[in-house]
Amino acid sequence: MADEDLDLSDVGEVEDEPGEEIESAPPLAVGQEKEINSSGLKKKLLQVGTRWETPENGDEVTVHYTGTLLDGTKFDSSRDRGEPFTFKLGQGQVIKGWDQGIVTMKKGERALFTIPPELAYGSSGMPPTIPPNATLQFDVELLSWTNIVDVCKDGGILKRIISQGEKYERPKDPDEVTVKYEANLEDGTLVAKSPEEGVEFYVNDGHFCPAIAKAVKTMKRGESVILTIKPTYAFGERGKDAEEGFAAIPPNATITTSLELVSFKAVKEVTEDKKVIKKILKEADGYDKPSDGTVVQIRYTAKLQDGTIFEKKGYEGEEPFQFVVDEEQVIAGLDKAVETMKTGEIALITIEPEYGFGNIETQRDLAVIPPNSTLIYEVEMVSFTKEKESWDMDTTEKIEASKQKKEQGNSLFKVGKYQQAAKKYDKAAKYIEHDSSISAEEKKQSKVLKVSCNLNHAACCLKLKDFKEAVKLCSKVLELESQNVKALYRRAQAYIGTADLDLAEFDIKKAIEIEPQNRRVKVNRWRWKSQQKIDENRKPEAMDIDSS
Repeated sequence: MADEDLDLSDVGEVEDEPGEEIESAPPLAVGQEKEINSSGLKKKLLQVGTRWETPENGDEVTVHYTGTLLDGTKFDSSRDRGEPFTFKLGQGQVIKGWDQGIVTMKKGERALFTIPPELAYGSSGMPPTIPPNATLQFDVELLSWTNIVDVCKDGGILKRIISQGEKYERPKDPDEVTVKYEANLEDGTLVAKSPEEGVEFYVNDGHFCPAIAKAVKTMKRGESVILTIKPTYAFGERGKDAEEGFAAIPPNATITTSLELVSFKAVKEVTEDKKVIKKILKEADGYDKPSDGTVVQIRYTAKLQDGTIFEKKGYEGEEPFQFVVDEEQVIAGLDKAVETMKTGEIALITIEPEYGFGNIETQRDLAVIPPNSTLIYEVEMVSFTKEKESWDMDTTEKIEASKQKKEQGNSLFKVGKYQQAAKKYDKAAKYIEHDSSISAEEKKQSKVLKVSCNLNHAACCLKLKDFKEAVKLCSKVLELESQNVKALYRRAQAYIGTADLDLAEFDIKKAIEIEPQNRRVKVNRWRWKSQQKIDENRKPEAMDIDSS
């Protein structure tokens, strides 16, 4: 602003701290006037703006304005000078009435603000043009603004948004990003520049200086920004030596960097131990994903880390590869990763040996997989068909589905796959969990299945040493059949496992009262009496499952 222009800065301290939210005025019709924030500041809408966004404190806004006294005397006008006025909102660079009023405007909006002396130049005025205690009027048009974001909330990285990005997703630490950037000292000296095609890196690995990774996590695809980077987030007291084509960075230098987030690939940890990692190469719309029992169709190319392809399915005219999720028809890593994919998604899945073929040499279609190999699958989810949900079934269908799941669980139990069996029993029980408004015969069948599925599930939990869950399942059975000896017997075993010996004794005694000659209950009682403690090294006694 030229020296002869009116000084719009306030005298004294700013009332609103930088970054504090100012309540926006309610929507106005053209010609309507309302007070803003009960502060005496009034706004009359002269021209409607575009879109819905309004600037925030810290943003750099550009306006045209004309200022007058209440009698119409003009004292300043950017329009007369033919040069818009630019300043930062909420930073005390202008009078309080401007900071509080312009934050309510949309791009292209024009408004007449009536500003009381308390929000203008107060009792001092601005001689000779503005008398003391003057109420002022400003005809303001908001031409544009640039978002300024304090990335770390400490002034160390200021981000000025040049162009907004797409959608709403932003990269996270594990993600792989592609960026373009150019870094300069404050005098314009070039100190770094990415190749024309950009540079790829994982966010948590960082690139060039710490500020790049921190800033990129606040950006959307296609967003372009200018970063002002203080030494703390640049190269600090050490600076950086010159590299070919680029100047050195002196100690304690502030760097200005233009940065564009070209794209990013989301990286997901499929398993908690981070041994199955999925990098999304092509995003897909929607939210639906496969679940246990879903029939999926995929295309994939599977490689070793050295690039050797050992398997390829669904290409060159071949039908997509089909399997059922959670049925152990593929390796565990692929099974788990596919459950996280949407139709149309393409992902690169890295699978460590524990979720692949382990320490066994394995012959596949196109090559031999050495022991302890990490595998890389590029997978496209072509389609999937979920099992019919219980709410879409009638009672007969639910009972039949429950029987089928229970039989699948029985088959898995018999070969020692207790974790998978437990899932089947759990799903079988859920099909018939709610059996109100059904016939007496259907209710009878439902009860038999509930008892059988929960008992079998409890047997799995005992094998897996999940004693608390076994107690819950047996208790469910006893709510239906209080004299069920098998439920009492298994709950007693679970109580011994949790060291609740008094509760175990109660169940054992009750079971013996019901079936005095039951050999297994007697054995359990002998164990309880002889040990009175948990023997962590004992092998669980063999259990039968209910096939009824």
